[in-house]
Amino acid sequence: MLGIIGAMEVEVESLKAMMDDAQVIQKAGMDFYRGTISGKEVVVVKSGIGKVNAAICSQILVDVFQVRAIINTGVAGSLNTEIKICDIVVSTEALEHDMDVSPLGYEKGVIPDMPVSCYPADEALRELAKNSVKAAGLEIGVFDGRVVSGDQFIATPEKKDELRGFFKGDCAEMEGASVAHTAYLNEVPYLIIRAISDQADGKAEMDYPTFEKKAAENSVKLLVEMIRAY
Repeated sequence: MLGIIGAMEVEVESLKAMMDDAQVIQKAGMDFYRGTISGKEVVVVKSGIGKVNAAICSQILVDVFQVRAIINTGVAGSLNTEIKICDIVVSTEALEHDMDVSPLGYEKGVIPDMPVSCYPADEALRELAKNSVKAAGLEIGVFDGRVVSGDQFIATPEKKDELRGFFKGDCAEMEGASVAHTAYLNEVPYLIIRAISDQADGKAEMDYPTFEKKAAENSVKLLVEMIRAY
């Protein structure tokens, strides 16, 4: 069974509408829709915004539904000048950019007592995602990239420069790395798919509501093809 997490309703409503034999199980204030899409068993859930919500959601998928893999879909701000609005980033890895224990001698982003702080995505899921782009009929740019996550909406050039320069991020959002962190601890394959809604700069607060829906639609089209081929 495949677990699919979106942070907002716009990211999951289309998937729920496609489900057959859907059952709704409520846990931790979240509605987990269990059913089939293209004959494949899936659980689709809106986690809510932020790292804590996404981590709780991921752990429930593992413990209650015993998913074989987790895909986190949604939108993000681009940190890479080559990645434009409505392009898609397929995660190579993810880290939490707002983890900062530097006063104790750790580099920013490093989580003390963890063997790693940057979590690699599953290679098979990455290849499936990239191979599904053409089949989904998406005429957009698709990029491998590092996802950096924090409980912050990135909307200033200064912060964007930090996330790109220091953390080498390709896109910034608020959930993916906590999904990756949870998947890593549970030894469950994961992938983050992010459609770009803004450039994470001074125009972000204007661009985001304009392009959010279109960016989410691209994610859904890709995800449906991935489910079919999974």
